[in-house]
Amino acid sequence: MSGRLKDKSAVVVGAGQTQGSTIGNGRATALLFAREGARVLCVDRDLASAEETVAMIGAEGGQASAHQADITREAECEALVAEAVARLGGLDILHNNVGIGAGDGSVQRLQEDAWERIMAVNLKGMWLTMKHALPVMREQASGGAIVNISSLAAIAPANIIAYEVSKAGVNKLTTSTAALNARHGVRCNAIMPGLIDTPMAIENIARARGESVEAVRAARNARVPLGARMGTAWDVAYAALFLASDEAKFITGVVLAVDGGMSVRRG
Repeated sequence: MSGRLKDKSAVVVGAGQTQGSTIGNGRATALLFAREGARVLCVDRDLASAEETVAMIGAEGGQASAHQADITREAECEALVAEAVARLGGLDILHNNVGIGAGDGSVQRLQEDAWERIMAVNLKGMWLTMKHALPVMREQASGGAIVNISSLAAIAPANIIAYEVSKAGVNKLTTSTAALNARHGVRCNAIMPGLIDTPMAIENIARARGESVEAVRAARNARVPLGARMGTAWDVAYAALFLASDEAKFITGVVLAVDGGMSVRRG
């Protein structure tokens, strides 16, 4: 442990994960934050999954606790921030990692209920957690750091319109929040992962398409310019660690692509 987040209090929203053979972005980030010295509140709608993450952190000697919340409900977002302050003594870092895409499709095929569900989770939920975290961070002498997980789909068509629009909204929510809170010492940045080898991506896609996990993984690897291999949740987590740490104290309003060169590919 090098202590890059020593004595920091961190909330990781989406710290549980879909079951699978690899690790998810939220769990990897919670583990890494704890390894670097942060006290972590692991938040997830699935409390049992958040508690699994807490157990993993505890096994490594880190400090963490679990909290259940549905971030589409404002009262629960307000409560999770209050719980973080009570348990951790403050709120230095808010990491927003929740996102869904089930039921998405093209403009002409997407159903209204799917649009509303995806927007509520992916965009409204981030707004609500930030809404209640910002007053705490602005009142602290130390300020705070917010890291939002967006997606390369925010800038690249993928025929999943609700997900694309929600993540584009996350980017704008991030930059506007950064601009309006810089003078209060609060930084806000986002990460746009490209193709990442996580259970939510691989197992869920394989199940939905009726394909093997191996076939899905091979097809996605082939699309990545850098080494013809997807990134892992640790690639996203290390980017989040940097943006949350004091090493990035002069960085705000950045939307960082972690995508193996997909966003700059031509042809």
